[in-house]
Amino acid sequence: MTDTNALRVADLPQTAPTPFELVPGPEARAALAAELELSALRKLRFAGRIRTSGKRDWLLEGHLGATVVQPCVVTLEPVTTRIETDVRRLFLAKMPETEAPEVEMGEDDTTEPLGAWIDPAAVMAEALALALPLYPRKEDAELGEAVYTEPGKAPLRDEDARPFAGLAALRDALKKDE
Repeated sequence: MTDTNALRVADLPQTAPTPFELVPGPEARAALAAELELSALRKLRFAGRIRTSGKRDWLLEGHLGATVVQPCVVTLEPVTTRIETDVRRLFLAKMPETEAPEVEMGEDDTTEPLGAWIDPAAVMAEALALALPLYPRKEDAELGEAVYTEPGKAPLRDEDARPFAGLAALRDALKKDE
């Protein structure tokens, strides 16, 4: 099953690029926001072109623009971020084979196997997910120190959990005595 934005590779012209522009409506943005666990996806636009690359491969190049709202990792208040990023995917008719039984993922995340369809909407969703801030933080949001302990006992603070800081203080005290 294919998305309505997907393009059948057999129908793409070999001699000229195929332009595309996706500007999802409110319902599609809300669905994508829910999938990516965003508070909101205010704007989203993905435009570019698909063209041949060599004899059997296809290249998708585009630009993604989005305005996302995520909760701050410290305060949970909304953080709005504007994303502008170029996107490139090379769809290879024949993916390079590896001899090793276990393969580490390479740094190149721009190549994909070529199927019967190229779906700019799927590329858009993936590119947006990769471009999102991992730890959105409001300006001036600081992570305070939480102190928990049983009643009647001295609390263990972050500073107490740093034994080398205590040793450094002891060393400095010994130097003063000398």
